[in-house]
Amino acid sequence: MERSLRAARAATYVYFVLCGTLMGAWVVHIPAIETRVGISHATLGGLLVLLGLGAFAGMRAAGPLTDRLGARTAVPASGVLCAASLVLPGLAPNPWTLAAALLVFGFANGCLDVSMNAHAVHVEQAYGRPVMSGFHATFSIGGVLAAGAAAAATATGLGPAATLALLGALGLATALLAARGLLPGTAPAAADAPPADAGHVDAGPAAPGGDVRRRIRVLAVLALMVMLAEGAANDWSALHLKDVLGTPASTAAFAYGTFAAAMTTGRLLADRIAARYGSTAVLRHGALTAAVGITTAALTPWVWAAFLGWALFGLGLSGCVPQLLSAAGHADPAAAGANVSRVAGLGYLGMLAGPAVIGWLTHLTALNHTFLLLTLFCAATAATAGVLRTAPAPLAGDPAPAGSPH
Repeated sequence: MERSLRAARAATYVYFVLCGTLMGAWVVHIPAIETRVGISHATLGGLLVLLGLGAFAGMRAAGPLTDRLGARTAVPASGVLCAASLVLPGLAPNPWTLAAALLVFGFANGCLDVSMNAHAVHVEQAYGRPVMSGFHATFSIGGVLAAGAAAAATATGLGPAATLALLGALGLATALLAARGLLPGTAPAAADAPPADAGHVDAGPAAPGGDVRRRIRVLAVLALMVMLAEGAANDWSALHLKDVLGTPASTAAFAYGTFAAAMTTGRLLADRIAARYGSTAVLRHGALTAAVGITTAALTPWVWAAFLGWALFGLGLSGCVPQLLSAAGHADPAAAGANVSRVAGLGYLGMLAGPAVIGWLTHLTALNHTFLLLTLFCAATAATAGVLRTAPAPLAGDPAPAGSPH
């Protein structure tokens, strides 16, 4: 493998960790900033919607710009903007300035999210084998780093503004230094890449433009359903154990921890599974596993079984989003950024909507019964997993004629 390609992969890992660290730094400081600005939980909820809307706008803007300017320009520029804007929420003296700060930070985070994923698609294309899920796993590592840094800063007496400024400065330097490793344009062909039918990355003939657009729309809807399920787990898993199964709050908190740990573990393993069995198998069996997990959590009266259900839910969902984003980027490598932005943008709206949808449904039925909607979404995703194929040829691990494109 060429040294430049290994450097590009390493640089992509750095930007995923950076993105997770910057977002995690904001998340761990939410309680302190809420208290300092003097706002209620309800007001904070509205401001977090602005953060999400800013991220969605950034995603839609960054996709075409990444295709036009190249990842070597778009990714570090987005990283610098995201790092520089991290301090803004910590400096906001009132709700209005906090709203503006979150819009800017959300926009910058959305730009970084899409541009680094578009570059990850090009790296994966050059490798000729799955590497996307590993990148997404390192995003979670960034959140752990942010939590550790915040705890250390609090122990030394640093306030939110100073901590965010320090992490932002480190992030800015990281974004600039890592830029040297990025690919200059689209992915170069890897000299030692495996044959076209031996890996996960599709190499079939390009589909007509209309077929690509229809495929991207289907991928975006699947991302909406998968990320809505993930967003629901983020906000409702702990409350499920506390309010439905009657566990203490300290025990209930482990529901989300179990879900998150299983998701991170799954993403660390998903690339190897996709290389052996194909991306379609990862999406189909992952979604089915998630459906079994959330159904178990929803219907069981036993706490240990609920933990098992949330773990299976996280494990099943873990490989789904990386496969969808990878498929979007490979559908038309010349427009990888734009296509990734469409799929990621709609998926992100799903993640924002998930908690609200479940909350609304609780007016109609018990909380645990609302999770059956997530079962339906996961089942629909499994049934539609074949959309990952760009050509009629089977993926790795499926019976295929010799020399068939993959």
